[in-house]
Amino acid sequence: GESAMHQNMGENGMDQSQNSPQRHDIFVLLHQVFGYTSFRDGQEEIIRCLLRGNDCLALMPTGAGKSLCYQIPALIFDGPSIVVSPLVALMQDQVAALQANGVAAETINSSKTRDANVAAWRRLQQGQIKLLYISPERLMTATMLKALQKFPIAMIIIDEAHCIAQWGHDFRPEYRDLGKLQQIFPTAVIGGFTATADAMTRQEICDQLYQHPPTIFTHGFDRPNIYLQIQHKTNAKRQLVAFLDQHQDQNGIIYCLSRKTVMRIADFLTELGYQAYPYHAGLDADIRRHNQERFLAEKNAIIVATIAFGMGIDKPDVRFVFHLDLPASMEAYYQEIGRAGRDGKPATASLLYGFSDIQNRRGMILKNTTYAEKKRLDYQRLEALLAMCEASGCRRQILLRYFGEHSEKCGHCDNCLAPPQQFEATELAKKLIAIIEETGQIFGQNHIIDILMGAKTARISEKGHQHLLHYGAGKNIGRVAIKSYLRQLYAANFIDIEFENYGALVVTAKGAAVGNGAGPVYLKKPLVQDAKPSRSLPKKGVDPAQEEIWDGQTQALYAQLKKLRLDLAKQQNVPAYIVFPDAVLKQMAIIRPMSLEALTEINGIGVKKREKYGLIFLRLLQDF
Repeated sequence: GESAMHQNMGENGMDQSQNSPQRHDIFVLLHQVFGYTSFRDGQEEIIRCLLRGNDCLALMPTGAGKSLCYQIPALIFDGPSIVVSPLVALMQDQVAALQANGVAAETINSSKTRDANVAAWRRLQQGQIKLLYISPERLMTATMLKALQKFPIAMIIIDEAHCIAQWGHDFRPEYRDLGKLQQIFPTAVIGGFTATADAMTRQEICDQLYQHPPTIFTHGFDRPNIYLQIQHKTNAKRQLVAFLDQHQDQNGIIYCLSRKTVMRIADFLTELGYQAYPYHAGLDADIRRHNQERFLAEKNAIIVATIAFGMGIDKPDVRFVFHLDLPASMEAYYQEIGRAGRDGKPATASLLYGFSDIQNRRGMILKNTTYAEKKRLDYQRLEALLAMCEASGCRRQILLRYFGEHSEKCGHCDNCLAPPQQFEATELAKKLIAIIEETGQIFGQNHIIDILMGAKTARISEKGHQHLLHYGAGKNIGRVAIKSYLRQLYAANFIDIEFENYGALVVTAKGAAVGNGAGPVYLKKPLVQDAKPSRSLPKKGVDPAQEEIWDGQTQALYAQLKKLRLDLAKQQNVPAYIVFPDAVLKQMAIIRPMSLEALTEINGIGVKKREKYGLIFLRLLQDF
């Protein structure tokens, strides 16, 4: 990798004039090209590692600025760098943002015309491209690899590197081939970047992608601005509407397990007056694209989606993620909630789960997994998530511990703010365990609950279960509460579910010990009261900027700046944030710079953007 830095591309027609004399100074590039005055936590050490020619694997939470970590080295290396990215839309956005900053970036992909792809290739041949974005499928074709070997490739970046891990949560078979890259390009530095990987996934990325162990950077998984909330599912629709009543006029994502549920919930919310758009893999590609664009462009928009939606969704002002169904694992949960609050402002991650969710998830693992070892890992990952759902302690502490980080209690999740009541439930646990054992460990939860509640069902009388010792012993407890206790006993490994046997409950060794007198068992009081939404429909949009404590004049200026930005974006046919993100406009409205020089002081305005838009925005500021 070291040699990649020193190859002289001048002879290959590289336009050296675009590089400042101090182009090796990463701080100069940070300021002049990207418009920032300082690095975020962890960025500088990763940049220096790559520039030394060392391979690295960087785990950085979403929104921590991982792309800058390889874009700056790419500008300093002489040869071109390749970025492997899983989604066309993601590539297009990144390239548009880089080009807007004056960086020589290109993408070759299937959504572009043949002529446009050929033109991009010519620019690469002429030494005019620093960063080439490409999908794994296109990169790993024999012709592409052979053609690229003619270039002095300095660095290869694998974005969303967790996709390479077959036993991770988002495996993509086409990523497997990327392990060959180090042999094909022996002098190139290899960098893997991901926001989500537990210890097992990390190990697999290292085994697959690198010939020698890379330097691993782990930068805080904590997203302290996201409030974590988990509730038992009692009436999902009612709980959802109660939640949305608390989050009116906010952008959010609602995740559902099945496509059918997605359509049902999107229709239900639309009828209530919400701007709700469905998104799942079964929808026509044009509809998917249209719905995604509306979500990205509109205020107060809600996308109702399966997990097909998400990777590469860079909407900074998503204020909530609501899981209507249980995610597949702790990794999946972390990745999905990470789509909220990327602007660093307060956001909420709310999750509903019930016994049927656990059964569905375990059933899916059973049905969809062939390797016994993967099955075991998937169960473990689901167990970790369930343990967090059933926990009485700090949610964030459990989540971070799963990714190998120690933290104090956060004081900012539902359990910290309102610790659940626990009570000594040894006798109740013994009764439930006895009923499961005495009925032969072949019945699902509903029959067990019926017996404890003393129900008069045909099945009970047919089996003679009304004669059991504990028949009717829990008639005053209530069905929702007993379900919660069974779930807690399951999460704490006192009982298990046999999926091959239609979800029959069975007693574990730990549960049998309780049945034989061991104890005590503590359980949480269930939250059985139903959420009651207010009857009101959501009010029409309030600009988030107006929620901040600005005077009327600053708000008026901000509104004018946004209008100007929108006009420019329409003229250039790019998303508005490519011109300037909201954060830059807000600084402009507050600071009100009156010269090009003063404009550079604003965080996020690089030299290229100042040249392109500076005078246009200054005219508005001066007129105002």
